[in-house]
Amino acid sequence: MAKEPRIVAELGRPETPEETAARKAENSRKHRANQTAINLVLALAASLAIVLVLVLVVVRPTQPPRAAIDYASVAAREQPGVGEPLASPTLPPEWTANAATLDTGTDDITTWSIGFITPAEQFIALRQGIDANPTWLANRLDKLSPTGTEVIDGLEWAVYDNRDSRDPGNLAYAMSTSTGSSSFALYGTAETAEFLALATALSADLDGSAE
Repeated sequence: MAKEPRIVAELGRPETPEETAARKAENSRKHRANQTAINLVLALAASLAIVLVLVLVVVRPTQPPRAAIDYASVAAREQPGVGEPLASPTLPPEWTANAATLDTGTDDITTWSIGFITPAEQFIALRQGIDANPTWLANRLDKLSPTGTEVIDGLEWAVYDNRDSRDPGNLAYAMSTSTGSSSFALYGTAETAEFLALATALSADLDGSAE
């Protein structure tokens, strides 16, 4: 028995063989398009899964620690060009330095800088400004106001405790003093005891330099 032609509701009559062929061709095209889109999505998901596995599984090499700097040797090398003794405090071997530089800024003030890593693996910067003015110190300490004082070996230090601020960064705690033609600023993330240890070693170094 022959199949009745499909009635096209919009036309109110059976569709012609040409219309049937066109309809089937369009349906086939839509099906292929849908399959292609689904395949693309699945392929993308599979690629992302592979990348994620590689990121999680592959062992990424750790960066080697930055080499310690012999700041005493750097200070001895730079000293002939400076009229003021450069600070070179003697510290226990648990203390290391990751930077030691002598620079002259746009303000024509020469600054000797050492970056210390403390035994507790915190950071303290030592800055020595030679013939520095008050602006130099204010800029080093981001214009912080002193919160107290500390006397170490007869040398008075201003203390800046900024730990309660929202984001103190490397200015969580600081100390400053002046002696001779030098102004000193210590600042960083270490505990108070490590700041006092560095300030004490610096005072001993300054006393030795004055002899």
